[in-house]
Amino acid sequence: MAHLMSFLIAFSLIAFAPFCFCGKANNGYFYPQFYDHSCPKAQEIVKSIVAKAVAKETRMAASLLRLHFHDCFVKGCDASILLDSSGTIISEKSSNPNRGSARGFEVLDEIKSALEKECPQTVSCADILALAARDSTVLTGGPSWEVPLGRRDSRGASLSGSNNNIPAPNNTFQTILTKFKLQGLDVVDLVALSGSHTIGNSRCTSFRQRLYNQSGNGQPDNTLDQSYASQLRPRCPRSGGDQNLFFLDFVSPAKFDNTYYKNILASKGLLNSDQVLLTKNEASMELVKKYAENNKLFFEQFAKSMIKMGNISPLTGSKGEIRKHCRKINK
Repeated sequence: MAHLMSFLIAFSLIAFAPFCFCGKANNGYFYPQFYDHSCPKAQEIVKSIVAKAVAKETRMAASLLRLHFHDCFVKGCDASILLDSSGTIISEKSSNPNRGSARGFEVLDEIKSALEKECPQTVSCADILALAARDSTVLTGGPSWEVPLGRRDSRGASLSGSNNNIPAPNNTFQTILTKFKLQGLDVVDLVALSGSHTIGNSRCTSFRQRLYNQSGNGQPDNTLDQSYASQLRPRCPRSGGDQNLFFLDFVSPAKFDNTYYKNILASKGLLNSDQVLLTKNEASMELVKKYAENNKLFFEQFAKSMIKMGNISPLTGSKGEIRKHCRKINK
């Protein structure tokens, strides 16, 4: 009876949670208070370790946020991205979208280790990813939201899913939108979630074609501001410098805000996938203009879209497992 009462109290709280789409998912309940009794310090532990990592290196906030995206777009939000190659598992870390750019794994190892000491085999790696993404957003000045919890961890990875499902910087607008729609996300989610590019960096190799050969005709991208392009070229030459890093939002690179959209309106979106939000689709163009005008509106939608993305095919109930180590499945 006491267990039922605590569940009902937790469930009633959900009705009043800001930005929380909670409910039944895959035979198990999925709600922000999931660990309130089994591991009450869980969220506090995640937040403190993320805060320490971001204080040491601001870029880590964007890296942790990106890991959650790249996890959810492959087999759902199940921490498959964290698995190293072993036995029958071929790691998603070696896929084109992740190889040489996915990072922050050691921060998640530290969080998992602390949680295993506090409450062994209770908090999933998938939930750690979702919480770390929210905390990273808040720490850089972005919105907060209640993270529905109760995901479990996969016992496998999908290299092909990682190669095929994650939107690429040089994809067409339609390809990117299709990849979002396959995950149950729409054009509003696409434009809002792209706003995560308000923090973090991109490598030269991800946008080089815009500077020199956008359409295979040896010409630069005419939707890229030419003075901005000339600032980029010295450190992103025609060949070499592949790993050189550039701010995705050169105006306020360490601050989570709507400057990203203002840059796009000025033809100064760094990636092709940023600029096409303005040039290739009327609905997305209107959203870019709205978010550039209204930071509050962007923050509200970003929070809603993050919750929606975090709810892609979670393993709940008896599916999957709670890994002891995020890099490998339990024996």
